[in-house]
Amino acid sequence: MSSNLRKVIISGGGTGGHIFPAIAIANRIKEEYPDAEFLFIGAEGKMEMEKVPKAGYEIIGLPIRGLSRKLSLDLIKFPFMVMKAVSMAKKIIKKFDPDVVIGVGGYASAPTLRAANSLGIPTLIQEQNSFAGKTNKWLAKKVKKICVAYEGMEKFFPADKIVMTGNPVRKEVVTIEGKRENGFKAFNLDSTKKTLLVIGGSLGARTINKSILAAKEDLLKEDIQIIWQCGKFYIEDYKKLVPDHPNIYLSDFIYNMDEAYACADYIVSRAGAISISELTIIGKPVILVPSPNVAEDHQTKNALALTKNNAAIMVKDVEAESALGAEILSLTKDENKQKELSKNIKAMELDHATDLILEEIKKIV
Repeated sequence: MSSNLRKVIISGGGTGGHIFPAIAIANRIKEEYPDAEFLFIGAEGKMEMEKVPKAGYEIIGLPIRGLSRKLSLDLIKFPFMVMKAVSMAKKIIKKFDPDVVIGVGGYASAPTLRAANSLGIPTLIQEQNSFAGKTNKWLAKKVKKICVAYEGMEKFFPADKIVMTGNPVRKEVVTIEGKRENGFKAFNLDSTKKTLLVIGGSLGARTINKSILAAKEDLLKEDIQIIWQCGKFYIEDYKKLVPDHPNIYLSDFIYNMDEAYACADYIVSRAGAISISELTIIGKPVILVPSPNVAEDHQTKNALALTKNNAAIMVKDVEAESALGAEILSLTKDENKQKELSKNIKAMELDHATDLILEEIKKIV
């Protein structure tokens, strides 16, 4: 084994859109450097503190959160909180002694990469979205390389640091061949029926849930099956709102997403960057409902990158409750449209992102 990657720190999180690429990068490095040691640095109380250990990696949490937009005591405390987090990150980095520090966006990556830069350790960031996040824009001047998934990122970052890699996705999630039958058994559904997969992101999506609830009876009349990830914030309410039905599998979170993708004939999804990267590899017809509650409306920009190539259907969040059901039914009846969407989205896939990111890590180390 080459000795130039002994230890790696990966920092960031807050949502699955940051966490899952981080895990995918770690998994790829581990393939090539099985003796390498990994440490993740996240934000206390955030999703990464649960998801990263489940993936088999150690994580330490920093006492950091986002900047409040309202005038409050929290706003006054914020600079001191950042200074404390940077100081803690420095101690962690010095003790672990990594060869490289990788940031994937989210609260923790700002103090971690700032600390790494001050210690002279090579750093790299991976930006998932078509509209760069504040943390990555802030870090861009000091890092060695910036791995992106969309064209035109020069408007956010120094052009000489940008490398087009695509977004890292977990191989086990997008490897779906031969998994369809087992999937239907796992979800207790019928493999002969049209099947809709509904995913609103790792925490769920209120609008998508309400829209599927509103359309439920019409979908069931057409004998459509639904694999429905409603999110942990909504599961208790939706268990009451959605009575047991042989055509519905309802869950807060789907861990066997590869089997869910394998079963799906078409998919309703938010337009987070990692979801879109997975969907381009899966190559199934998709209806995107971008979340309006994200910085700079980047999910709409992500969705438009597909719809302009006729690779997806987009339904605006504000129109979804009245329009989503009709779009699903229309797509169900139009096999030519399904084939066209499937072909066009598959043509947009970038499925070697982790290989390309690993090459950039080797260069800076």
